[in-house]
Amino acid sequence: MSALSRSLGLGALACALALSVASAARAGPSAQDLARVLKLDEVVGILRQEGLDYAETIEDDMLGGSGGQLWRSKVEALYSAERMAAVLTEAMEDGMNTAEIAEAAAFFGTETGQGILTFENAARRAMAEEDVEEIARLRVEELRAAGDARLAQVDRFMAVNDLVERNVAGALGSNYQFFRGLADGGALDLTEGDIIADVWGQEAELRAETEGWLTAFLTMAYAPLGDDAMQSYIDFSGTEGGRALNAALFEGFDVMYRDISYALGRMVAQSMGGSDL
Repeated sequence: MSALSRSLGLGALACALALSVASAARAGPSAQDLARVLKLDEVVGILRQEGLDYAETIEDDMLGGSGGQLWRSKVEALYSAERMAAVLTEAMEDGMNTAEIAEAAAFFGTETGQGILTFENAARRAMAEEDVEEIARLRVEELRAAGDARLAQVDRFMAVNDLVERNVAGALGSNYQFFRGLADGGALDLTEGDIIADVWGQEAELRAETEGWLTAFLTMAYAPLGDDAMQSYIDFSGTEGGRALNAALFEGFDVMYRDISYALGRMVAQSMGGSDL
């Protein structure tokens, strides 16, 4: 190859690299970038701890607290923070286009957006304590009786994001998968119809509990926000980016908890001596 040919080749390569960099810049933030803006690792850490606590309750209630170190090791592996974060990030990548990711990243990248995330995470941690949850629920009753404007905003936020329906559907799906795991593991002699009937029988109670918990949680979380900031969050939730993010995250939660719930059911069955995994 002549010096001129090599020069032209290097020039073409440099041009291609420049175009690639420019294209990447125009593409905007990725799902991974959005995950960082959303403090997804922190969120997953909270959800993981909730899962570990739930598994401990399952061990006490269904295994008499006799799961031992093997049970705890399996639970730790089941609630893998890395895997949970990957599922949620993939859901955003699959469920959102570039413009929607950019819109969501722009909103949550602001001081208001970052404050919202901080308040949500702090409230979620606090609500893990029964006395805090009880106080939060009592506060909602007081605000409801007083016709408080902030509570009306919380109600609107829940409606725009369809939070009750989505959470109830997710919880019913998780319960179904847990029973399937128990049945497939040999711990329960239930048909598909039996499982569906049992799970659906929980719907009314689950709906009331979900609505009460969500209202208390969100009222606590958004108490530090001004009315204008709260309204901006409601407005964002109605945008294409807001709707796409909400749908993608719930899809990720459904996949994540479906797999975890089924595996947890199988683990309980194995510990009961029903069958091997």
